[in-house]
Amino acid sequence: FERGVDFGNTNHALERATHLVLDICGGSVNEMSEVISDLPKRLLVKMRINRCVSVLGISFTSDDIARIFRQLGFDFTFADEVFSVHPPSYRFDLVCEEDLIEEVVRLHGFDKLPATPPVASLTMLDVSEKKLRPSMLQHTMVAKGYQEAVTYSFVDNAWERDLMANSEPITIKNPIASQLSVMRTTLWGGLLDAMQYNLNRNQTRVRLFELGAIYTKKENIFTETLKISGVAYGSNQPEQWAEASRDVDFYDVKATIDMLTNHQARYEKAEHIALHPGQTARVKLQGITIGFVGTLHPKLKQQYVFSKNVVLFELDAAPLLKRDVVQSQELSKTLPIRRDIAIVVDEKVTAGELIDTAKSAKLPFVFSLELFDIYRGKNIADGKKSLAFLILMQDTNKSLLDIEAESSVSLLLQLWHKKYQAQLR
Repeated sequence: FERGVDFGNTNHALERATHLVLDICGGSVNEMSEVISDLPKRLLVKMRINRCVSVLGISFTSDDIARIFRQLGFDFTFADEVFSVHPPSYRFDLVCEEDLIEEVVRLHGFDKLPATPPVASLTMLDVSEKKLRPSMLQHTMVAKGYQEAVTYSFVDNAWERDLMANSEPITIKNPIASQLSVMRTTLWGGLLDAMQYNLNRNQTRVRLFELGAIYTKKENIFTETLKISGVAYGSNQPEQWAEASRDVDFYDVKATIDMLTNHQARYEKAEHIALHPGQTARVKLQGITIGFVGTLHPKLKQQYVFSKNVVLFELDAAPLLKRDVVQSQELSKTLPIRRDIAIVVDEKVTAGELIDTAKSAKLPFVFSLELFDIYRGKNIADGKKSLAFLILMQDTNKSLLDIEAESSVSLLLQLWHKKYQAQLR
């Protein structure tokens, strides 16, 4: 009874059965009595000729379609290029326009449909060089030795409290489990849980990352933000003979962030409830905070029973997907001049601040300024530190003279002394 039972055939079946009884057995017949309850309603189905032609891709006249409907025994009317069909009681499958189009092509013959390829205008979509695909972030993390994890968007309420100090997370009305009752505001909970799962199975070196959304609520406004997060545990390199074994540290993970930000990130000392005091940095890109990096807080390290330090980070993904278009420039035919200088500054002054100040000043001939040494100790006063910089200078039109190079270095020292009281060591 897949297509239903034909309620309209009852009278015909009774008449036929009665006729057979009379012919074979004889007898007499009384009038038939009917007790009718609610029967299915056969609603009117309309089919437009132009819609039929559009779907099938071949032309049909109204006479062609009328002939097919008569062959099927349909009761129909035709007006304004539209067929209105009352489906027979035995055709429960005819409920919409597409069903009638199917009947037309079925009786016309599927083998008579022409093999006409579809015609569509194709245009190339504009892809900006300034915008990267999210998959590029995933490729970068894999290239740095991380494995991608996909964790639940709903997490344990305790994770939100411990990792984000979030006492009012977005709760789920019908959680699939009691420990998955709120929406996450950080990816760290799922990654730490996945890392613990691996460590319990004798994996001594774990690198995991996730690219996923977090969910926040402010004044009944819900926001979904794409984040990329990573955790690192164990030795810096896989077990080998070429290098001495050491545990992963802050600077190893910082190198990963530098790749994600195209070496444009700046780091500032910061505090975070989930990270170790004194081993936490705020990550900034073009002056805007995009996340944090640091070592897991000792309290959480003990809670998760990690025997070694865990270094983790989390960044907004949207700023990482924007890149400046590469600008080509002519290579200079002259050799650069190198100068190494060491300056003494207050402990609170960072190398990043010094470099940013020098770049914004656009000193003549200076095209590269890099930190290569930090010294604290003998002959350096308390609260001070020595920073050594490599300076590369070049004139693209001619050979740079020593006096020109010394002038640029002098301008740089004056700039640093005026703003940071830096002294040449």
